[in-house]
Amino acid sequence: MEPATAGYGQHVPRRLLVIRLVVLLTALLGVNYVAWRWVFSVNWDAWWIAVPLVLAETFSLVDSLLFGLAMWRLKERGEPPPAAPGLTVDVLIATYNEPIDLVMRTARAALAIDYPHRTWVLDDGNRPEMREAAEAEGIGWITRSAEWAGMPRHAKAGNLNNALLVTEGEFLLILDADQVPLPAILDRTLGYFEDPQMALVQTPQWFANVPDDDPLGSQAPLFYGPIQQGKDGWNAAFFCGSNAIIRREALMQLGVSRYADAVEAGVQRALRTARSVLRQARRGLGPDDDAVRRALDSIEYDISRARRELARGEALMDVTYRFQQRVASVRRELVAADLTALQSDLAAIAELERSAGEADDGLAGIDLGALDQLSARDWSPLGAVETVQALVDAVDVDLGSEAQPIMPMATISVTEDMATCMRLHGLGWRTAYHHEVLAHGLAPEDLPTMLTQRLRWAQGTVQVMFRENPLLQRRLTWGQRLMYFATMWSYLSGFAALVYLAAPIIYLTVGVLPVRALSTEFFIRLVPFLVVNQLLFLVVAAGRPTWRGQQYSLALFPVWIKSFTSAFGNVFLGRSLDFAVTPKTRQEVDRPPWHLVRPQLLAMAALVVAAIIGVVRVGTGHAGAAGTAFNIAWIGFDLAIFSVIIKAARYRGFDPAATAPPTARRGAA
Repeated sequence: MEPATAGYGQHVPRRLLVIRLVVLLTALLGVNYVAWRWVFSVNWDAWWIAVPLVLAETFSLVDSLLFGLAMWRLKERGEPPPAAPGLTVDVLIATYNEPIDLVMRTARAALAIDYPHRTWVLDDGNRPEMREAAEAEGIGWITRSAEWAGMPRHAKAGNLNNALLVTEGEFLLILDADQVPLPAILDRTLGYFEDPQMALVQTPQWFANVPDDDPLGSQAPLFYGPIQQGKDGWNAAFFCGSNAIIRREALMQLGVSRYADAVEAGVQRALRTARSVLRQARRGLGPDDDAVRRALDSIEYDISRARRELARGEALMDVTYRFQQRVASVRRELVAADLTALQSDLAAIAELERSAGEADDGLAGIDLGALDQLSARDWSPLGAVETVQALVDAVDVDLGSEAQPIMPMATISVTEDMATCMRLHGLGWRTAYHHEVLAHGLAPEDLPTMLTQRLRWAQGTVQVMFRENPLLQRRLTWGQRLMYFATMWSYLSGFAALVYLAAPIIYLTVGVLPVRALSTEFFIRLVPFLVVNQLLFLVVAAGRPTWRGQQYSLALFPVWIKSFTSAFGNVFLGRSLDFAVTPKTRQEVDRPPWHLVRPQLLAMAALVVAAIIGVVRVGTGHAGAAGTAFNIAWIGFDLAIFSVIIKAARYRGFDPAATAPPTARRGAA
């Protein structure tokens, strides 16, 4: 399977016009159909299936509209600008436990890149044999510094963050351990950085060990093509974890910015907590404690003033310093005024010691009852003031819970790429998608590995949606927000798939129709929308195969549902979500791993049984022929989709003799 030819995209304006016309037609027909469904066609007597179905159709319409919006600005960049001489580049190869010969194959290819650079293996497994192999060939070797001991490691993001503080190049080429770069990769991408606001250039991920029929759906010609090109038109082409060149300045600015944001958030939390502490202390004051009340009021006023100063954008260091000085001054006044109360407290302790009869043992001689009496005393407000000071003192130094306070690569999900790029866009940086295969990778060669990979991708994306929903990021343009959200939205398709499977089964087995009637008006509205929607895919694909991608978007519905539920549990319920490194070698199995696709097999069996029951019901006069025929056709389409699961489970790995070796061509992927 070869990348597309370099001549692709020479008539961009005409092609873009056609795309926009089909997008408009798809949007009009889709909105017309779904609006009609909600208003006139929902069978409210069977709301338990009718409402989920129309919701699923609405989901699909939104998905289609977001796709069309991306295609509206499809951007084909053509020949890249030449690379300026004299730039400094570090090539970073991230690895954890991959076979050393596989890593070294990538490292040697990186060493042979034409543009001057330094090559580094980032060995997160800290393997002596990996270090020996790399250094023997003049390749740099980096592992985690001592500061990471006992700290959160953040998987690949942490590995890259550690390397950023060790290397010095102006630009970074990020590669996975199996992504073998071509010699021209830097010459073909560095020219984009003539734009001083260009932070990242992403190139396609293309896999050399995939047969022409692509049984595991590893190649992504629609994503690494029209989808990324469409996002590029909105300045929202994003980092995909490998085969990308990044400007160090952009990453470091991001790291410093995130550090400052984290410290400011800590100060804001400390100030809110301090106010609560002061109000609690004030409740215990008596009518004769006017001086103490004025002191606490003074500190609460200073808290409000500090928050106003931060809201105006004043320097965090200056605000916290002034606040600390004012609190310290009030504290000194309270210490002097509270000396009498402190002496009374000490006298009470001494009395308790004497009553214990073992004064030589100090506090150890006091029984539990005496300690309860001591803890029940009303102490002076001095402790509250000291607490306020400690709260603010604690947040303006460093992030002690992390190995490094500066973390440019995002650590909020099990994948670091999308969140990092979204934050770069939020700072005003630009990105580009260069549509040319410049590295050859290795795709999963068995179903278990593929499922592990897809689950991790989906989990990471959903984590980002929960933690930093792009629709709520005020620094992004609305186009960027929608482009990021479109990718996240697509992973919710697992729930819609359940409904699309259930609806024909329910009708064929028990005769419950989720629409009022399968009338002519229903088909006149539905069929044109479906046809034009498929036409849109054909137009934007421009000859690229898209059927396998459409199959897996439905056939992997259990993976998408699990990604949502597990990410929800991690973000909102604190459950662990382990990072799983995708194995780079085929997992040997004696027989097809049918257990991994049991939900899909059960769904297929249910569809077949439902079709048989439907035919029987027609023959016995218990069902209409038209409705049954429509739903059996629906089932036939679903079975064609799910047939890929059978092929995937039986797949036994790549046979090089069955596929001609790839030839990378400049100008296109």
